[in-house]
Amino acid sequence: MTIFEAYNDCKRQLQAAGIEEYVFESKQIIRHITGYTNAQILTKYTQSLSNFQRDNLTAIIKQRLIRYPLQYIIGKWNFFGREFFVGPGVLIPRSDTETLIDVCLESIKKTENPRVLDLCAGTGCIGITIKGERNDARVTLVEKFDEALTYTNKNVAHNNVDVNIVKGDVLKTEGADGPYDLIVSNPPYINDSDMSTLQPEVTFEPTTALAGGSDGLDFYRHITKEYKQYLSKYGTLAFEVGINQADAVAEIMKENGFLNVQTRKDYCEIDRVVFGTVD
Repeated sequence: MTIFEAYNDCKRQLQAAGIEEYVFESKQIIRHITGYTNAQILTKYTQSLSNFQRDNLTAIIKQRLIRYPLQYIIGKWNFFGREFFVGPGVLIPRSDTETLIDVCLESIKKTENPRVLDLCAGTGCIGITIKGERNDARVTLVEKFDEALTYTNKNVAHNNVDVNIVKGDVLKTEGADGPYDLIVSNPPYINDSDMSTLQPEVTFEPTTALAGGSDGLDFYRHITKEYKQYLSKYGTLAFEVGINQADAVAEIMKENGFLNVQTRKDYCEIDRVVFGTVD
């Protein structure tokens, strides 16, 4: 079986299984099993796969056909131009969250040596990216669960950034000492009724990183109320939010005295980020 034949077979099977991004995923799988770049694949498409590569391809396709996340299969994923290790027990970084990074970087653009607190850090993709983009930032990542902390630590080392990692429960307001110029969080925000209708791939991700209470807003209420005191003068609080949650989260922030509350759309034109400042 050549690389080209393997790619077409992979596409066929993933498409038949109802996987929407079967073309993109097939390319990622071929890259993974061959170790080639896209450009190399184009020049070596008639090359035959080794027995090991064929067995690896078969195993990967079997996992995807049961809708096990491709990111977990590969073991790492790209976010904002950086590579992050992922696996069972941690939320997979998504391109939606890159909008949150843009907002965060804008908020500290004029601040020297900004102090940043990343709550519900998971892989650490938010805090690590901010530190990578602003080396003078002093960043603290807070994560509660040991499984996720394993990836937080691996990704900090892999991306060679100097940040502070704290094991703490955000709902107990742990991990903060302040004052911070920016507090950012992509918290669990799926409501109870939607937890039963998740895409098959999402069901493999940790419930603790998804479930946000009966209306999905538990973390927003707590963080907005309890962490406000840790913001510096004119400091920013920025959230990623779920679909149709922006107005509710904005209202929570306004009720707690935040000013200049705004929303920002992601690449799919969905209101994805809500942020505001203190006076």
